[in-house]
Amino acid sequence: MKGVAPLIRDISFGALMADKAFDAKGLLEELDERGASAVIPPKTNRKHQRDYDTEAYKWRHLIENYFAKIKEFRGIATRYDKTDCSYTTSWNLAAALIASR
Repeated sequence: MKGVAPLIRDISFGALMADKAFDAKGLLEELDERGASAVIPPKTNRKHQRDYDTEAYKWRHLIENYFAKIKEFRGIATRYDKTDCSYTTSWNLAAALIASR
């Protein structure tokens, strides 16, 4: 949790989507101060369960699944490509193969 604040310090956004591991009081307070909504499901051990946007969280799950499918391609997961151009081409090829399934 210590690393989150420096990463989002100079970035403007309307919502932060994360999993239950990011359900911390300090982070939620900082998001409230910034006016950003937290799309973070509450941990089950919270005394007061708070609401979150479940529809938006479903989109986060789809993105996580897409990255899992991309990582099935070993060359992308291990960054075998030497140049940015060939790495981008590998991503495009993997995306086309996934879309054609």
